[in-house]
Amino acid sequence: MNWSFGKVYSITAQAIFQLAMLLFALQVSAEAQTKNEEDEEVIRVETQLVDVPILVTDKLGKPILNLKKTNFAVYEDGAPQELKDFSTAAAPFEVALLIDTSGSTRNDLALIQSAALNFVSSLRAGDRVSIVSFENTARNGKLAAVSKVLIPLTDDRKKLQQTINLVRTSNGTPYYDGMLQVIEEVFREPPTDDFRGRRALVALTDGVDSTSLSEFEEVRQKFVQSGMVAYFIDINTRDFLESGLLGDCEFATHFSVSQIRRYYRTFEKNSRVEQIFDFCKLGDFERLAISKSLYELADSEMNVLAKVSGGKVFPVADVTEARKAFGSVAQEIGTKYSLAYYSSNEKRDGSFRKIRVELKGAPPGAQIRAREGYLAPKN
Repeated sequence: MNWSFGKVYSITAQAIFQLAMLLFALQVSAEAQTKNEEDEEVIRVETQLVDVPILVTDKLGKPILNLKKTNFAVYEDGAPQELKDFSTAAAPFEVALLIDTSGSTRNDLALIQSAALNFVSSLRAGDRVSIVSFENTARNGKLAAVSKVLIPLTDDRKKLQQTINLVRTSNGTPYYDGMLQVIEEVFREPPTDDFRGRRALVALTDGVDSTSLSEFEEVRQKFVQSGMVAYFIDINTRDFLESGLLGDCEFATHFSVSQIRRYYRTFEKNSRVEQIFDFCKLGDFERLAISKSLYELADSEMNVLAKVSGGKVFPVADVTEARKAFGSVAQEIGTKYSLAYYSSNEKRDGSFRKIRVELKGAPPGAQIRAREGYLAPKN
């Protein structure tokens, strides 16, 4: 009896020891798995998902629809990338509509509102829109033009219509500030899965800034990082402006001091020409030279943002042509694809990475317009 009891006790102790070792092994395995999951989470968070909006057209310029993920290949700095996400042309878009009602357009406010209303109504169900515009506000006892988000992103067409009808004119053009508001306020939060790679800026403007606190280079860097596509309806206001520049200073249209500074900084940086910041001391020749340069600069800046983002500039002679241009933008937004990939280049050096998208199995003569690159994260 004693021998039998001792044998049972020995087996039980061995079983307990084995059970303890098993539990220890399970704990170690669980901790290792948790650590791996944490490491994977860190990698997932720190690796940037690059969104690439794409437009594909045939040789006649008509959009090609019904393409699939397998029709696309993407390269970053020449290295092939693995596509992680793909959205068809039917997926919805988020649009920031920037309306410039300064300068010569002040007399065409009703036409601008009508064109903007037509644009919103041309978008598809599910597309979301925000309205950004300029208005006058009191600053140091004087009226100053400022940029303002009139309504955040919404698909409520009635609210958008009411907001557009409330758009007012301004005595200046805080164009760069408006662009920054689009990036930092309208699109402050990361897009949901439904809108990845499907965000756009649509700006009705001449692009000639006069009152912003920011500068284009800041806008450019943040815009390239944002991944949104840019469309500009470029209104020609130059003739109207220059007709008011000449003659008696008391009655002439004045450049702002920031515009004159921008001119000297950009076009006369290394010149020995005397820098004159008092508009009334500028002759007619100098006034026209500054105007010509500022409009050329505006055109260049719009084309830079459109090209790098896969967008387009639509030059129009006046506001009456804006309605047609808005229609073209709405059509293009409704036919864009988007893809996304995690870059195989894990360096966080802030460098510019070139993106190239290739088509596979598309009809002969097909053309593709896509985002040209992005700025890598930087430690």
